[in-house]
Amino acid sequence: MANEVKGIIAGLVATIVLSTLMLIKSAAGMLPDVDAIEMLAGIAARAGLPGTPIVGWILHFLIGAVAWGLLFVWIGTKLPGARVVQGVEFSMLAWLAMMILVFPIAGAGLFGANIGPAAAIATLVLHVIFGAVLGWMYQTLETRQAPPA
Repeated sequence: MANEVKGIIAGLVATIVLSTLMLIKSAAGMLPDVDAIEMLAGIAARAGLPGTPIVGWILHFLIGAVAWGLLFVWIGTKLPGARVVQGVEFSMLAWLAMMILVFPIAGAGLFGANIGPAAAIATLVLHVIFGAVLGWMYQTLETRQAPPA
């Protein structure tokens, strides 16, 4: 299996875990001002796409599985440490990009300044979990595909 395919699969698994945590967070009423799906739908609407939740979810999965999965293969695996550590390091870079690009575009401000510091902290925690799962799953796929010695 090509490394890019492993990255996309790892990204998909990590995105499923992240999405589950987001849904649990939402159902529990924790940090209701931080809704990544709504943010992505709003960005889509400003780009001329339908600003619906389904579009937000599609973008969420495309970014998590395809974009971050491939970028992890191309960049993240070059970071220091074991794959799980690389995943966490990589996801912290993704979080930083979200804080300085996505949040401001979505109207939340730089590092979520318009919605409070808890938004930045909560999304950092979710990104670290995403990265740990991404790195672990990628390593699992590498190990599973390793040729016999």
